[in-house]
Order: sequence, then C-alpha cells, then structure tokens
Amino acid sequence: MSVYKPTDPDEQFLTKMQFGLLIGGLLTTAIGQSFIFAILPPLGRDVGFNELQINLLISSSALVFSLASAVWGRISDRIGRKPVIMAGLVGYAVGNLCFTLVFDAAMRGWLSGLPLLAAALAVRCSQSVVMSATNPGTGAYAADYSQPQHRTRTLAKLGTANSLGMIIGPILAGALAGLGLLFPLYTATALATVAVIAIACFLPGDKPLSGIHKDQKKLALLDPRVRALLLCSATAFTGFAGIQQTLAFRLQDMLSLTGTETAQHMGICLMAAALMSLTMQLTVAQRFNGLPIVLLRFGVGMMLLGSLIVAIAGSFLGILAAMACMGAGLGLAAPAIAAGASLAVTPQEQGSVAGLVNAFPAAGFVLGPTICGTLYTFNPTYSALGASVMLTIALMTALSGSGFRRRNRFR
Repeated sequence: MSVYKPTDPDEQFLTKMQFGLLIGGLLTTAIGQSFIFAILPPLGRDVGFNELQINLLISSSALVFSLASAVWGRISDRIGRKPVIMAGLVGYAVGNLCFTLVFDAAMRGWLSGLPLLAAALAVRCSQSVVMSATNPGTGAYAADYSQPQHRTRTLAKLGTANSLGMIIGPILAGALAGLGLLFPLYTATALATVAVIAIACFLPGDKPLSGIHKDQKKLALLDPRVRALLLCSATAFTGFAGIQQTLAFRLQDMLSLTGTETAQHMGICLMAAALMSLTMQLTVAQRFNGLPIVLLRFGVGMMLLGSLIVAIAGSFLGILAAMACMGAGLGLAAPAIAAGASLAVTPQEQGSVAGLVNAFPAAGFVLGPTICGTLYTFNPTYSALGASVMLTIALMTALSGSGFRRRNRFR
C-alpha cells in the first residue's frame, strides 16, 4: 500500500488542512527537541554527568534515529504515510515522558551514576526508534501530493515547522525553565499528545497505489542518484550538530553561567538560528524555481562562515551572530537536499528516499557531538574548528558534484 495521487497534473494536491496537520505534527516534535538541546546540558551537569556523557546521550540516540529513519521510510511505502506518522508521534510522546521521569528520579536522588546513565540511554534510544517515523512519513506525504516543479517550495514550507519549533521552543524553554528544568520536558509530552489526537482525527488516510509490490527492490543506501546529496547532508549536519551540542558548554564556561542561565542563553542562540532559517525558507527557498543544488551551495557556504565565527568569537553577541549565519545557511540547504533527493527518484521510492534524507542528518548528530565534544575537552576553539572542517568537505562536495545537474531535474 502507498499514498493515492490524483492524476490531474494541474490539481493542487496538498490541501491547507493536510499541510497544517503535517506542520503541526512536525512542530510539536521540533519544539520538544529544542527543549532537549537547551535543557539537557545544564540538566545533565546538575545530575552529575560530564560533557562526554551528555554528548553520548545525544549521539547514541541520534545513531538509533538515523538507522530507524531509513526503515520507517520503506515501511511508509508499504503501509501508507499516516500510520507511520502516527507511530512516530505516539512514540515521541511516550518516550519523552519516560525520559523526563528518569531525570525526575535523579533530581530526587533515587538514581545516580552508572544506573542513571544506563536508564537515560535505554529510554532515549528506545524513544528514537519510534519517533524517527514522523519525519520520513510527513516528507513522503508532502512529496506524494506535490508536483515536481513545486517540490522545493513544498518541502521548504514543510521545513518551516522545524524552524518555527526552534524559535518557539527556546522562548518556551527559557520561560518554563524558571519553574524547573524538567517542566519544559513535561510540556513537550503534552504538546505531542495533542498532535496525536488531531492527526488521528483529521489527517486523510492513505489509499493503495498500483505498482507497489512486496518484492520491489529496496533503494540502496548509497544509490548513485542521491549519493552526493547524502554525503553533503551527512558532513554538513555533522558540522552543525558539533557546534550546536557544544555551544551550551561554551556559553556556560565563557560567561560563568548557572544551569538556568545557560538554558536561557542557549535558547536565545537557537532562536536566532531558527529565525534566520525560517526567514530564508520564506523569502528565498519557497520562491526559488531553479535547481536545488544552487540553494545547497549557498546554504553550506553560509554554515561554514558561521562555524568559523564561532571559533573566533569572544562574546555572546559574536556567538549569536554566528548562529544566525548558520541558521540562514541551514534554511537553504535542508530543503535543497530534500527536494533534490525527491526529484532524483521515482514516485514509488518517495518514502524510502525520505527515510534516507532524514537518516543522514541524524548520522551527523552522532558524529558531530562525538567529534566536537571530544575536541572541546582539549580546547573550546578546537570543537568549532572541527565543525568547520566537516562543513568544508560538504561545500567541496556540493561545488564538485556535476551529477547534481543531471539527476536533479524537474520531470
């Protein structure tokens, strides 16, 4: 089974209600993830974790997310998009509640040391297995209901959910952290529950599409049609994740902040990045009619510039400017990667390629925190320079990939 597609090429496939529900589902998880990015570093330190242990939580769950995303993408090609989206949201809500309860127990003194770390890892990784279904499900749903020549702008609109989440999330995290570092995490569970109910009741279901068979050949992990895009995605997100996951430590150590103050400063930086990402998606990506590779090159170049500014920044304003630059680049690069990959494959492979598109950035969140977190223990500047190296590789891949022109055409 897969998603029904209208046959009239001039028909507007994706209705406002469908689009709004997809945005809502992604928005709730994006807000919750921004809570984690802002809250986990100071929260982890409060319960006795060091930087490497906190980054282990992020990188291990990202590894699971990466592996599971590709699987969920293929599953959505078989059973349809809505069941996969629902599974992801339910998994996020339940998993986030359990993750919060583990830290609640730690704050009460019931868990500590190795048992605490093991419990947090087990719950977070279990959550990632299921929550990874949401993004490939929504991406494939949107691709199914959009025309090729509008694919970049459609997926850019979908990407605004993540940007909005990273804007709204830090504001809420900073405000709610005053009620306790765990309060934002409980709030994220409540928001995800609301999204589950809304999508279950109002998102149109899927219908069978002839031509999808159980023996259909799987899309290869490094299919030559999308290989260069996926390599660029992995290296770019490794650099971005490396900066993002060490930034709270940099702010806390550079400015001598408390845990709550660190969460608030980190929230401002994430909000600046998300605001610029949203601005570029609304003003550039959604109006762009050319090849996705053009956006990708400009986007990765801006991300590289931002990482270099982080390396030399000596003030909060400098870091804020750097994160705004990186966010602007991400707002161009992310929809370009998604659109380029979608246009490179057949309609029957949309779920599979959406899974890969979400898997490779998640892989970046495995490598980025591990590499840059380790470098940070030697020198805070080394972590930003390590991220810059990864972004340089991404830019070189985008600039040298002649195959992009052949494969990412409108069909």
